[in-house]
Amino acid sequence: MTAALAMAAFVAWALWRVFGGYPATPEGVALSRRELAALDALADASFPPDGAIGRSGSEAGVPRYVDELVALSQPRQRVLMRLLFFLVEHGTLLFPARAGWQSLRRFSSLPVHARAAWLEGWRTSALFPRRLAFTSLRAVLTLAYFADPVVQRRLDFAPPEIVSPVVRADRLYPHIGASRTTVTVTEADLAEGA
Repeated sequence: MTAALAMAAFVAWALWRVFGGYPATPEGVALSRRELAALDALADASFPPDGAIGRSGSEAGVPRYVDELVALSQPRQRVLMRLLFFLVEHGTLLFPARAGWQSLRRFSSLPVHARAAWLEGWRTSALFPRRLAFTSLRAVLTLAYFADPVVQRRLDFAPPEIVSPVVRADRLYPHIGASRTTVTVTEADLAEGA
């Protein structure tokens, strides 16, 4: 009887750890709110607001970008990315964080400094699979972070705006795939000398 109660308590705790206690944020396109919460915590641990660029990962929209990336990925890659996020979120059970009594909490529940230290442990681990998982995760997060227009501007990386003059041909031809009735350019819109 005691063993059955202990097993029931363990199952209840495991279910709560995986499914409960997350903030009430909307679901993503491909990811659940649990995965988005984990990505939000990962983004801010990887790109803190007081970093060199001065924009946190969550401010840069990393979770939403990754959500769209997962949605556009092939089914196999989609599963692998979601498993990677799950591994990081619940990996504190396998590799406890150095956060005192909070060490076994899931990643998104750890204090910010403990998250960064825990990720650093994965980056410098003697175990190749941990370093590989970190590298994969870092690649996805970095791709999302540098896609943010504010980050690009702060790095002087944003492409310059190209202003194309309106010429007579713009009155004759619609955009690719559109019908001729969609041409809205008038004689008054033409650039000087066109």
